[in-house]
Amino acid sequence: MSGRTKKRIVGKISWGPRKSHLKENGASSNKMHPSVYHALVVIFLEFFAWGLLTAPMIDVLNETFPNHTFLMNGLIQGVKGMLSFLAAPLIGALSDVWGRKPFLLLTVSFTCAPIPLMKLSPMWYFTMISLSGIFAVTFSVVFAYVADITTEEDRSQAYGLVSATFAASLVTSPAIGAYLGHMYSDNFVVWLATAIAVLDILFILVFIPESLPEKVRPSSWGSPISWEKVDPFSSLRKMSHDYLILLLCITMF
Repeated sequence: MSGRTKKRIVGKISWGPRKSHLKENGASSNKMHPSVYHALVVIFLEFFAWGLLTAPMIDVLNETFPNHTFLMNGLIQGVKGMLSFLAAPLIGALSDVWGRKPFLLLTVSFTCAPIPLMKLSPMWYFTMISLSGIFAVTFSVVFAYVADITTEEDRSQAYGLVSATFAASLVTSPAIGAYLGHMYSDNFVVWLATAIAVLDILFILVFIPESLPEKVRPSSWGSPISWEKVDPFSSLRKMSHDYLILLLCITMF
């Protein structure tokens, strides 16, 4: 594939919603259309804010749990991960009914809510990190957002852009956070991360258009959601029937 062709595909993924999406929404040319770049900004800002806190969080862990630092870190992250695992299918199913934007706002807000507590109240900070796992499933909603606005041919490349943006934010931000903490203070880094998180929330409120057309949603907000869609273990059962997917999941785990 030539470089020119690749450029066209990326531009198509990033900027152009599907034609069917525009028709279903009755969108005109002067309205803001959902794009993959909207999802990339949300992901980058959220995880960049958290990446800045890598060094300060280690210090706070050592100060708060001097005798059980690694144990408590494992428990906190374990509880958060388990809650996210249980909640992700439900959040995804609800976003199919109520739209993606409200749940982008909800997941980003709850994921970033503990950040300012790091210096205000470390115990509440770690408690909120654990409990935020219920809504810390931004990736699920972002991938659904991307699926709404891309064709099947372009979807895997769009998912790759999202994953690459996530990786870029986490690769760059810890070093930047450590440098700023050394030059200024950990408090400065915490409040900078808080400001970036607030910016992410404002970006969703002001600039993110809804990606899920009204016509493809259930007829009413009270429409029943099947247990199969919200069962977090259904994917594990399906995974066990596909040997290749099972190997990939084990490798990633």
